[in-house]
Amino acid sequence: MSTEAQAFVKEIPSKAEHFSDWYTAVVLKAELADYSPVRGCMVIRPYGYALWEGMQRWLDERFKATGHSNAYFPLFVPESLLKKEAEHVEGFAPEVAWVTHGGAEELAERLAVRPTSEAIIMPMYAKWIQSYRDLPVLQLQWNSVVRWEKSTRLFLRTTEFLWHEGHTAHATFEDADRECLTILEIYRQLLEEVLAIPVLVGRKPPSERFAGADNTYTLEALMPDSQAIQAGTSHFLGQRFAKAFGVKFLDRDNTEKFVWTTSWAVTTRLIGTLIMTHGDDRGLGLPPRIAPIQVVIVPILGKKEAEKVLDAARALALRLGTVARVRLDDRDEYTPGWKFNDWEMRGVPVRLEIGPRDVVANQVVMVKRTGGGKTTVALDGIEQAVRDALDDVQQTYHARAKTFRDSHMVEADTLEEVEKAIRDRRGFVKTGWCGDQSCEDVIRERTGASPRVIPLDDAPEGDCLVCGKPSTATMYYARAY
Repeated sequence: MSTEAQAFVKEIPSKAEHFSDWYTAVVLKAELADYSPVRGCMVIRPYGYALWEGMQRWLDERFKATGHSNAYFPLFVPESLLKKEAEHVEGFAPEVAWVTHGGAEELAERLAVRPTSEAIIMPMYAKWIQSYRDLPVLQLQWNSVVRWEKSTRLFLRTTEFLWHEGHTAHATFEDADRECLTILEIYRQLLEEVLAIPVLVGRKPPSERFAGADNTYTLEALMPDSQAIQAGTSHFLGQRFAKAFGVKFLDRDNTEKFVWTTSWAVTTRLIGTLIMTHGDDRGLGLPPRIAPIQVVIVPILGKKEAEKVLDAARALALRLGTVARVRLDDRDEYTPGWKFNDWEMRGVPVRLEIGPRDVVANQVVMVKRTGGGKTTVALDGIEQAVRDALDDVQQTYHARAKTFRDSHMVEADTLEEVEKAIRDRRGFVKTGWCGDQSCEDVIRERTGASPRVIPLDDAPEGDCLVCGKPSTATMYYARAY
C-alpha cells in the first residue's frame, strides 16, 4: 500500500482485529450515515440512502409484478387497537414509544408510535373486505417504525428505522402460505442475486416467531465475525388478527369466514449486512447490482494535455452511461491518488483511469474493487469490457461470502460439540432437535447461541442431542445480532 493510501485509510481499524470499530468507521467515513441528536436514531446520508433506494426500486418492481400495491397507513396506533391481539402486544410492549399529549392537552387514549402496523391496518381490512370477491388484498407500505431499543448501532439496530411492511389477506390457508413463500423467494433473490449475500432459507422455531404469528419464514446470513443476522422475514399470521379485529368475508358457499393474513418486511438493516459482508480494511465493497456508482472515471491530467484528457474522459462517461451508472471525477482540488483511495473506500466496483498516453493509445486502465491489479483495456469494445468486469466483481463478492459461510458451518452430535463450535468458530452449527422447548433452552443457556433457522427442505436425521429422542427438525444455531 502506498504512503498516500496508508494515510487515507488510517482512520479505518483492522476488520479482522477490531470488527465493531471497523464497522462504525466505515459507515461514518464512507458517509453512509451519522449519529443524530435524537437518542438511538440515525441520519441516513445521501450515499447510504442511495443504497436503500436501489433496494426499493428492485423490490417495488417485483412486488408490483406479483400483484401488490403500495398504500399508506397512519403513524399512530390507538392503545385499544394494539391490545386486541394479546400475544402481539406482549411481544412489542417493551419497545413501544407512546404519545400521551397533543400540545398541552393530555390524550384520552395513548397512541403508540408505530412499532409495526397490523393493529392499524386490520380495522381497515375489516371495513373493506366483505366478500370473497374482495380477496386477496395485497398491499404494502414504505415507511419508518419506532422500537425503543436499549442498545443501538448504525443501520443494524436503531430506535427508528426504514422498511416496507407487506400486509395481505386471503381466502384460504393455502393462499396465505403461498404468499409467504412467494415473498420469501423475492427476498432470497434480493440477498443472493443483488446484494451477493448467501443465505439459509427456512422457518423459525416457535420461540423465535414474530409476535402473533403462526409461522415465520426467515433468511439468515452469516457475517465475517461469524455471527448470524436475520436478513428478512415473511410471517404467516393465520387467522389470529382476523379474529381479533373481525376481518370476515362471505365465501362462495354463502358462509361467513375469517380471512388468513400475512405480513413481511426487510429493513435498512440490510445496508449494515451489506457493509459487513463485503467491506475490507480499505472501506466498503459494493456489488455492482446495488452500487449507486458502478464505474468511476478518473482523468490523469498532464500539464500540457489536460483539456484533451478531460475531453476524452467526458466522452467516455457519456458513452458508458448507456451501460452503467457512471461518475466522472474531474475535481481539480484532489490528486489522482487521493481520488483512487476515496472511491475504493466508497466501494465503487470499477475504476477507469485515463491519461495523456492512454488518449493517444485509445485505451484506459481498469481497476476492479475486488483486486487483481491494473489492466489496460482498448476503448474499442469498452462497453462489453465494463459489463464483463461488473459481472466478475458481482460474482467474486458472492463467491467470497459463500466460501466464508460454508467454511463456518459445522454439524454437532453432542452438546459439548455445540459448545466448542460456538466458542471456537461462532458460525452456524447444525443439530437435530426433538421439538421440545426445554431442549432448545438448554442449548441457549449452555452456548449463548440462539436457534436461527429450520431449513425449508428439512429432512431430520438422528436424535436430539439434548434428550436423545428422535429429531423432528434440523436446527441451525448461531450467536446473532
